[in-house]
Amino acid sequence: MTLSVGDAAPDFTLPDSDRQPFTLSEQRGTPVLVVFYPFAFSSICTGELCQLRDELDTYTGAGVQVVAVSTDPAPTLKAWKEQQGFEFRLLSDFWPHGEVAKAYGTFFETAGMANRGTFLVDAEGTVAFTEVNGPGDARAQSGWKDAVAALAV
Repeated sequence: MTLSVGDAAPDFTLPDSDRQPFTLSEQRGTPVLVVFYPFAFSSICTGELCQLRDELDTYTGAGVQVVAVSTDPAPTLKAWKEQQGFEFRLLSDFWPHGEVAKAYGTFFETAGMANRGTFLVDAEGTVAFTEVNGPGDARAQSGWKDAVAALAV
């Protein structure tokens, strides 16, 4: 089941690349862009997250916190974050494997990974934007930017 605009965003706590916990509900009062992706170090994921890195001011300048989620273990995320210079948190949905991706309707059971799902959670914890793409189907980030701009209106 994929989430729809207007749904309450499922709460979660996941470790980041430094094994520090991130809890969505603790971010209330701040919108959060939650970006699910299949795997660190893969070509499409690297391209998408590097674009996000390069355009991060678009989100943070609008008061939106950005987190990216995969089923990779935290040490893998740490190495990738350092290699690419990501300034947003990479969260590990490694164990229980893919549970948060499942809650957001983005888990690809056959491959044991998250699909490309993007969710803008508003300051009250409600889904304000959602997009889910299959593996190999890169996302255009223009829709994310439009959703962030709409929050400011």
